[in-house]
Amino acid sequence: MATPSADEEWLTERIQRILLFYYPDCLDDDHGGYIAQLDTETGEIYDADSKHLVATSRFVVNFSLAARHGGPEWALPAAEHGVSFLREHHRDPDTGGYDWLLRGTETVDDRRVCYGHAFVLLAYARAHEAGIDGAKTALEDTYDLLVDHFWEPGYDLCKSGFSADFAESDAYRGQNANMHTCEAMLAAFESTGERRYLDRAREVAHALTVRLAAGTDGLLWEHYTADWDHDFAYNRDEPRHQFRPWGYQPGHHIEWAKLLAVLDRYADTDWALDRAEELFAAAIEFGWNDADGGFYYSFDRDGAPLVEDTYSWPVAEGIGAAAALAERTDSDRYRTWYHRLWEYAEGTLTAPGGNWYEKLVDGEPAETGPGPEVEPGYHPIGACFEGLRSLDD
Repeated sequence: MATPSADEEWLTERIQRILLFYYPDCLDDDHGGYIAQLDTETGEIYDADSKHLVATSRFVVNFSLAARHGGPEWALPAAEHGVSFLREHHRDPDTGGYDWLLRGTETVDDRRVCYGHAFVLLAYARAHEAGIDGAKTALEDTYDLLVDHFWEPGYDLCKSGFSADFAESDAYRGQNANMHTCEAMLAAFESTGERRYLDRAREVAHALTVRLAAGTDGLLWEHYTADWDHDFAYNRDEPRHQFRPWGYQPGHHIEWAKLLAVLDRYADTDWALDRAEELFAAAIEFGWNDADGGFYYSFDRDGAPLVEDTYSWPVAEGIGAAAALAERTDSDRYRTWYHRLWEYAEGTLTAPGGNWYEKLVDGEPAETGPGPEVEPGYHPIGACFEGLRSLDD
């Protein structure tokens, strides 16, 4: 008999609980788009104007997935609301690039960031699956933009960022943006069946988790030079940086485990599933807090915990990875971890409103920060989604 955390009704209810924490307050009827800045404890809006590209895209993903999985009737219009805002306000019609941050509808940061464009591609892929008009054309346009500007064919990886006119690129290269590019390419393949997206996902995955990881004993370093050499000095003094912390991140190891297991469903490789299992094991070995539960945010090059704050997103990604690996391997090890991680999430990370706390510090939920929000429930909804499609038997 299915336990609650593997039950379709239970998972669908969790998706709706998370969405109801945000909806309908997240809909900005004055400017369009979404309001992501809600206090995780009270649900109070503390900034109605900031519109981060990643948050907009993730809201579209969330509502599109809900619409596909028996969600409430308002889920599809809410997703369409975000697709319109991406096209009409985040997107610069002159370059085709997407602005990183708006206030209302006014651009305050027009950098072209690969991480953000990857989420735009993911948003259009899930919107197309949900049947939203124009999403497939937007998906194809965004893919072309990524390949034309960000893709480095000599490395099978993407540059990290550009100036607004795409004239100057950053010297920095990053693992994280490419991981989410792989995620978006997989979703684009799922939504269209077009092989080019799967091929690109496979190329990115092999470059990072096989070729580059060979230089770090199979582990995944975050930061690289313009020539894709490991940069072990980058942000050495900033282990708590929001987007580019120094150190190994268990959450990204286990997130890659999920993506590689999904890749193994579609692509004929002799390495994806093996690397998925190895990266899952590494995340548990170096990242799992045996005493209190949860994953450390990072560990150092010697394998010791570095930043011990417990973020919720690695737990969500662990749930998804365990579900996908259980489906690919039929191993009870992953089913056990799937239920263990859900038990921890329900008992420790879930706020009164059904949403998840961003992180715990010394075992207590951290106060909501003042900056623009980028995580409107995307990771826990993704955990539910992977559970639904991996454990549907």
